[in-house]
Amino acid sequence: MEKIINKFDLTIIGAGPVGMYAAYYAALRDLRVKIIDSLTHLGGQLQALYPEKYIYDIPGFPQIKAEDLIKYLTTQLENVKDSVEIVLGERVEYLRRNEELNLLEICTDKLCHYSKTVLITAGKGAFQPRTLGLENEESFSNIHYFVNNMDKFKDKRVVIFGGGDSAVDWANMLKTVAQEVTVVHRRHEFRAHEKSVQEMLNSSVNVLTPYVATALEGRDGKVKKVYVNNVETNATLTLLVDEIIVLYGFLSSLGPIESWDLTLEDRALLVDSKQATNISGIYAAGDACIYPGKVKMITCGFGEATIAINSIYQYLYPYKKTLPFTSTKH
Repeated sequence: MEKIINKFDLTIIGAGPVGMYAAYYAALRDLRVKIIDSLTHLGGQLQALYPEKYIYDIPGFPQIKAEDLIKYLTTQLENVKDSVEIVLGERVEYLRRNEELNLLEICTDKLCHYSKTVLITAGKGAFQPRTLGLENEESFSNIHYFVNNMDKFKDKRVVIFGGGDSAVDWANMLKTVAQEVTVVHRRHEFRAHEKSVQEMLNSSVNVLTPYVATALEGRDGKVKKVYVNNVETNATLTLLVDEIIVLYGFLSSLGPIESWDLTLEDRALLVDSKQATNISGIYAAGDACIYPGKVKMITCGFGEATIAINSIYQYLYPYKKTLPFTSTKH
């Protein structure tokens, strides 16, 4: 395998929003940064799966599309392009310390990179959507597990399965586009922002709780009817449908990360108050990490990235001023 002995102060694994912001902030702190991602574009899962989804909890934005947030973060990176090298389309396979070089060795499916420190912002790793679990589900082309183009739902009868933020937010967004939107959730209570739930309940969206899908009926490769049962009364309803969206979340796998001798808890990297893992020089932020009181929000991930970068700076330069850098002094 090709090796490039071109050391960086910091290598970031994962180019989602948290990794992108971490690279930008690290450049502001005058660190030489490399960011690596297995996808061929910046933005991670947001850009790949939900580009048109609105995000409502980013400070300063009443609402912002995922793709627009990624555009702003990309613009930030362009402003520090001389300090940040972006490597896309490479999957990191292992991470270890090269004792001879006294550097961390990050080897991908293409080559090895070398860095003084590493920040892991790879989210929950590889992801696979949870399905309805029904017979022949995979044979129907109008069952979707993420939305990347709202136009395909225009004037359609849409049934959404799920009870989290994604299900509620998409119901609120599609109600002005689709002919009809129905949300089916297996519980009475929704696991979403209260304001969004109230908006949905007070709108034209049909809400069925507590129901689950039991069977699909279709022709020509498309579902035409979906049967749902009330989990309390066992009553059955038949829903006519043009498009189905299943938002049951994703089955995630950390993949190779699990073999890197890093301490894991609840399938995430355990970090301390400095975002440091159990291995010296390796840090984590965003959904990749866990600690007491962890809140899984993009905004919190940005804060964790800032803490991690300041901790990394102190690790690299313990003799320099360690007070957090502020952009007002830049």
